[in-house]
Amino acid sequence: MDSGINVMKYEIVHAAEEDREEVLQLYKAQLGRAFCLWDEEYPGNGTIDFDLERDSLFIMKIDGRIAACISVEDDEDVDNLPCWDKALAPGGELARLAVLPELQNRGIARIMLQYGMEELKKRGFRSVHFLVGRENVKAVRSYSHFGFHKAGECFMYGHEYLCYEKELSKQTGADSR
Repeated sequence: MDSGINVMKYEIVHAAEEDREEVLQLYKAQLGRAFCLWDEEYPGNGTIDFDLERDSLFIMKIDGRIAACISVEDDEDVDNLPCWDKALAPGGELARLAVLPELQNRGIARIMLQYGMEELKKRGFRSVHFLVGRENVKAVRSYSHFGFHKAGECFMYGHEYLCYEKELSKQTGADSR
C-alpha cells in the first residue's frame, strides 16, 4: 500500500444524514484545486440528497473524521455514451471521489476506488466507467493503477472529459481496516 495510509486505521461506511455537512465541506475543499471542475453549485446538497436516497455515498473515516468519499452511480446520461463497450453492460459509474487535501498522495483515492468497484460488483454491474477532466493527470495516474482503459472522449456538463472503463469480473476484495 502507498506510504502513509498503511499506518492509519480507517473504516469505509455508507454516509448518513448526520455526515452531510462534513461531506459538503469535503467537496468544497476541492474547489480551486488543480484540475477540479466542480464549482460552488456542484456538488451540493441536492447531490448529497440524491446519493443518500440511493445508498450510494460512501465515506472513509480516520480517527472519527471524514477523510474521503465516493459515490457509485447509475447515471443514464453517462451510461448512454456511445464509447462504452456494450459487451460489458451493465456498467456502473464511480463519481465524486474526494480526499481531504492534507491527506492526498497517501493512497486513499486508490482505496476508495477499489471499494467503489467492489460495491458496484455487489450491485450486479459487470463493468465500471467514469469521466475525468481531460487535463487531470493525477486522476488518470490513479486509474491506470487499476488497469482502466480509455474508451473515448465526450463533452458533458459544460466540460471536456476522457471516458475510462474496466471490466469488474476479476476484482479482488476491498482493503478495509
